Amino acid sequence: MPLCMATPGAPARVSRVRGKDEARRFLENLGFVPETPVTVISELDGNLIVAVRGARVAISRGMASKILVT
Repeated sequence: MPLCMATPGAPARVSRVRGKDEARRFLENLGFVPETPVTVISELDGNLIVAVRGARVAISRGMASKILVT
């Protein structure tokens, strides 16, 4: 399922990052690589605050939909 549909507070694991090369590289540089644990902290006005690799990152709903989690 896409990260934007994940329940806030529930741990998840990145299974795949899809999209164009530029978008994938951007997300991978933020730490969204396969098998990385992530947690959605909160959602505000369509933007997500996500904990990944010990950091909190804010991403748009559009970017979050490119990240598939299990």
